[in-house]
Amino acid sequence: MSERPIRVVITDDQPLIRLGFRMVLEAADDIEVVGEAADGASAVDAVAALAPDVVLMDVRMPGMDGIEATRRIRRDHPGTRVLVLTTFDLDEYAFGALRAGAGGFLLKDAEREELVAAVRAVAAGEATLSPRVTRRMIELVTAGGRPHPEPHRSAALTAREREVLDAMARGLTNAEISAALFLGESTVKTHVGRILAKLPARDRVHAVLIAHGLADPADA
Repeated sequence: MSERPIRVVITDDQPLIRLGFRMVLEAADDIEVVGEAADGASAVDAVAALAPDVVLMDVRMPGMDGIEATRRIRRDHPGTRVLVLTTFDLDEYAFGALRAGAGGFLLKDAEREELVAAVRAVAAGEATLSPRVTRRMIELVTAGGRPHPEPHRSAALTAREREVLDAMARGLTNAEISAALFLGESTVKTHVGRILAKLPARDRVHAVLIAHGLADPADA
């Protein structure tokens, strides 16, 4: 008997974008699109009614935006993960969504393989920021003069844990970290758990943000 497919709700105020994402995701055997929403309020209602595993969430929409919708979904339905849809000129908005509890970024110009892989990663709790988005966010925050809350917080980590954290920041999954660092996958999972506890962070994305001084542990 096969495993249950990953249930997805697509949220974007542009019907053609929703259609495009739906067509790509429905071509994957392990993903099922169970609903769509055109704004944040509709996304919150859809999550309550459909209990999806993942929500693709646009940030800038009429009415309730993606940041507030993400905050409400993660507060009221912690079992549902949120994957933010963004473009580079909307990075600051997407950063707000991450602080609200989103599990990662997906650029709107992503290839279909990237979209499917991102949904699978977020559903598995392994999503991180893509390296180019991480770099861009650091540039934005530095330019804005936002102080780092605790720049040496990662000093509490062991050398191996810092290596794992660096790999997480590069967007690697547990299996990829295992291969890159010549560790067993169960060992990688143990290191990730210790990193989240020490920082402390609510998930992998939050851990990367804290390590770069882009979020405060109080946001967890």
